[in-house]
Amino acid sequence: MESDAPANPAAAHDGYGAYVFSLTKPSPGALSRLVAQQSDRDLTYAEHGATAGEMPPGYHHDEWETDLGPFSQTAFDRLAGALRQWRVQTGSGLTIFPGEPVRPGLTFALWFRLPGAYATAAGRVVYVTSEPDRAGFAYGTLPAHPEQGEEAFHLVRQGSQLLFRVRAFSRPRHPLARLGSPVSRVLQKRMNQAYLKTMREAAEQRA
Repeated sequence: MESDAPANPAAAHDGYGAYVFSLTKPSPGALSRLVAQQSDRDLTYAEHGATAGEMPPGYHHDEWETDLGPFSQTAFDRLAGALRQWRVQTGSGLTIFPGEPVRPGLTFALWFRLPGAYATAAGRVVYVTSEPDRAGFAYGTLPAHPEQGEEAFHLVRQGSQLLFRVRAFSRPRHPLARLGSPVSRVLQKRMNQAYLKTMREAAEQRA
């Protein structure tokens, strides 16, 4: 069952949309309103772009990497295109709204299924990387997100190999996320492992 109810005014006031945690699947209409509501809101952390360098203290830090095999320009370009189309996220069980390609400043919503509930979060693309040996992007959290921080996804040429790297810093922000912090960390680790698996599978495919 999809929920198309309007956002809870009280929840919206403190930055948490009505659909951060819900018993019903968010509808396209609800996601569209959430994105519109969050489009003029500031990111919920001060260290914008820090996944590109030294990550700030006071957060959980995650750094994951997988080897995609020998570097080739064809594979690099194909996988960079998949990355810009949110293939890593959608292949790992997330739904992204709107489904347009990654670009700097894009505000979006994502949702995924939890045991007995749905979680929805809002984010914004902070930067996009497009270099001969490195391609990817990072997004940061908006008020309607249970966490606070930033996550980056990059394809990197290292010598003769092509690597996929995920870097993130985060801490729980929503009261339920803080209450269930150990569970949230387990879910984050599982999701990061799913990202790596999705990109490995994409690398094994042929154009």
